[in-house]
Amino acid sequence: MASIQIKKSKLQGIGRVGILLVVPAMVGLLTHTVGLDRQQVISCSIFMVIIMATLLFWKFRLAIAFVGIGALMGSNVLTLPAFLRECKLDVILFLVGMMVTVGVLKELGLFTWIIQSVIGFPGMTGSMFVAITVLLGALMACAVDEVTSIVFVATLIFQVCDTLKVRPIPFVIIAVMGTNVGSSGTMLGNPVGILIGQNASPPLSFIDFLTWSFPIMVVALAVTLVVLMWWFRKDIQMLSERLESRRQLGLGLGPLVQVPYRRGLAILAGMIVFIASHHHLETRLGLAPNTILIVAPLVIAGLLMMWRHERSRHYIETDVEWWTLLFFMMLFAVAGTLEETRVTERISGYFQHVFGDQPMLLTPVIIGVSAIGSAFVDNIVFAAVFIPVVDKLEQTPLVWALVQGTCLGGNITMIGSTANIVALGMLEKRYRTHIHFLEWLKVGAVVGILSCLIAWGGIVLLSPYMPTVEQRRQKATAHTVVQPNQMEDAETHGTEPDTRQDL
Repeated sequence: MASIQIKKSKLQGIGRVGILLVVPAMVGLLTHTVGLDRQQVISCSIFMVIIMATLLFWKFRLAIAFVGIGALMGSNVLTLPAFLRECKLDVILFLVGMMVTVGVLKELGLFTWIIQSVIGFPGMTGSMFVAITVLLGALMACAVDEVTSIVFVATLIFQVCDTLKVRPIPFVIIAVMGTNVGSSGTMLGNPVGILIGQNASPPLSFIDFLTWSFPIMVVALAVTLVVLMWWFRKDIQMLSERLESRRQLGLGLGPLVQVPYRRGLAILAGMIVFIASHHHLETRLGLAPNTILIVAPLVIAGLLMMWRHERSRHYIETDVEWWTLLFFMMLFAVAGTLEETRVTERISGYFQHVFGDQPMLLTPVIIGVSAIGSAFVDNIVFAAVFIPVVDKLEQTPLVWALVQGTCLGGNITMIGSTANIVALGMLEKRYRTHIHFLEWLKVGAVVGILSCLIAWGGIVLLSPYMPTVEQRRQKATAHTVVQPNQMEDAETHGTEPDTRQDL
């Protein structure tokens, strides 16, 4: 029996390697056929190798990304200066600061207090528990990030399900889907938000997300909650019955202890206010767009590390997900080669040729492509590739279409987002069980399609009120500080000073 399993495993490995070699070769042949030059063909082929390797050999994704970067540099498709420019160090540093801050908040008991508050809610029913779970997951994703949110919401679900002896799988799916929808509400909810907001041309602010993305998220979250309550109505009804039985016996859902949460809550509130006001502060101080947005989490993390200096090394070594961040850097650089070799320019030209400059036609296309892509490949990849495509189309609604598609598409499959993978790992570790792909896909497709349709409708309704790219660019330029050396050079050579801001 063991030998059969080994042979089967070897055959599967050989098949995966075959797919890994054949698909990129076909992509290279196809791109060469349509008239791409040598560097563009190499860029597309290596990009596809890394994408396929991520799907087929998940454990080796970082190692394969390292090798891919070496291959790009060795073939002179990617230069060292281009690598440093494209690896998005600003986004990485933002995430480092957020991860350290979340680690401190965790130790201060903030998330434990949130869990205790939920399980101690009087008159709890199954429907109320699901509604609180979805709302809590979405709001925590907006405030910190989707991974931190799902870790603590899943912990809450496990405690309730263990106490009431109910199946945890439906409630884990519910929590993950609420978290993924909520992650589209602000820049902090998903690394995609920071990536798009920072690298859109011109950059987007935290207030931009609250103005244009948050309202769409609220409607999509409400519809998602209704769908999930109907889909899992039998499990929710059982939860209500178990809650009522336990209440009649005078029992609670778990031990409640006094948690000193106020310091953590004050830190979280201060950080959100600081980040939310970054555009106003940057304007007053004459700083480049999004400077304070990127620096604020680092400054707050630094102050917290000085306050809790005996734990500062632990926060950096344990709470910062260096494996994930390094993988993001490699993906950003690989995706950046598509822009460096002008592949993304060819893609945007194709979109313009087929759909023209009509945002009403392009919006559902961008949402659909990014949602389907994010369902099967990390949404960071699609965001990194499509940001320059959307920028060249120069239509503001398309930026929000990319945000919504990459976040909401994560609900379609069980591997669609980082939150999904984290929650499934916690479920398997605790209960030695797993969710079948089709079990997730059936409800995920319904939720994903409906939420994407809502996003499409919301963008269509809001697009007449959205500032154009030119208006956004003028607004950004109006707050740009002209450096003295630029002014001197301009006066010497009789040219206008360069007021562009490159972060």
